[in-house]
Amino acid sequence: MSDLVRWAAFSCAVVPLVLVLCGASATGALGTAVGLATVTAACRALLRQSERTASRPSPDEIAPHRGRHSRTGTGAHRGGRRSEGRTPEE
Repeated sequence: MSDLVRWAAFSCAVVPLVLVLCGASATGALGTAVGLATVTAACRALLRQSERTASRPSPDEIAPHRGRHSRTGTGAHRGGRRSEGRTPEE
């Protein structure tokens, strides 16, 4: 992306210069420079947002929530009743 922004900044400087050399008014060239700078800034912001969005994992790739403490397992302390020393006959 940085190369793209550099070229855009270069064009923001070169285009008004060429316009003045070709006979356009300085005011018109200045307006063109401001317009190009505005478009460049907007495009840069959109590119950054799309890069951030692309770097996020998709909802399909995110692991599901596994409970209060994010542990798995079905040990005796996971909702089951403990049989502390009791025999099945009790």
